[in-house]
Amino acid sequence: MTVQPPTQDPKPGDSYVQSFARGLGVIHSFSADAPQQTLSEVAARTGLTRAGARRILLTLQTLGYVESDGRLFRLTPRILELGFAYLSSMPLWNLAEPVMEDVVDQVRESCSAAVLDGLDVVYVMRVHTHKIMRSHLGIGSRLPACWTSMGRVLLAGLPDAALQARLQTLKTERFTQHTITDVNELTERIRQARSQGWCLVNQELEEGLISLAAPLTNRAGQTVAALNISGQANRTSAEVMQTQMLPVLLQAARAISQRLGAALD
Repeated sequence: MTVQPPTQDPKPGDSYVQSFARGLGVIHSFSADAPQQTLSEVAARTGLTRAGARRILLTLQTLGYVESDGRLFRLTPRILELGFAYLSSMPLWNLAEPVMEDVVDQVRESCSAAVLDGLDVVYVMRVHTHKIMRSHLGIGSRLPACWTSMGRVLLAGLPDAALQARLQTLKTERFTQHTITDVNELTERIRQARSQGWCLVNQELEEGLISLAAPLTNRAGQTVAALNISGQANRTSAEVMQTQMLPVLLQAARAISQRLGAALD
């Protein structure tokens, strides 16, 4: 499964810095499918001229975010500073990690936290279980919100008007035979997650993948992130996850939410 970068239509105006937006577009053109690119490839992926792409690449290279062997360009580890600036500015993640580690110790499955960005979830914390086979997902990974448990929990935290506005732009895709593609049914599943305070998604995004999620809230009761446990259907059924793992997840979500409220006082 390819994790896609965010895509938004540009909104030019007096407050819109086009050159900055183009620079971000160049950064986003690098991915697991294209870890290194020629100047022509960057230009083609971003829709820029070769001259425009070259200026941006050389600027990023001067700043240390890109390196080149003279033909191929690639991102440097310094690019991680951009993401870590966000993580370090939020007290939630330091508070959440020890609780998430306890969850992993109890259920022997990976535990993750994510936030909502448009119609995507973005992973901001992940504690792996000690198994030979591990998911490729890590901090910064993006997945479609409508077909993930964390995404539905996060969408459930939106007011109805905001939820409907986002779903109007949704492009449905059938990832597996279990994927729900009817928008009305998706809306009902999101509302169900809102009413019950948690969500289970069974193999809708990837065959064999089952996940549970619960909201992380601030003192005002607003959903600010989501916490989840993910497992494989061939070793843990949806029923077992709901009966044995859901109580652990809900307790952890409450603990993190309480810590978050205290930290923001």
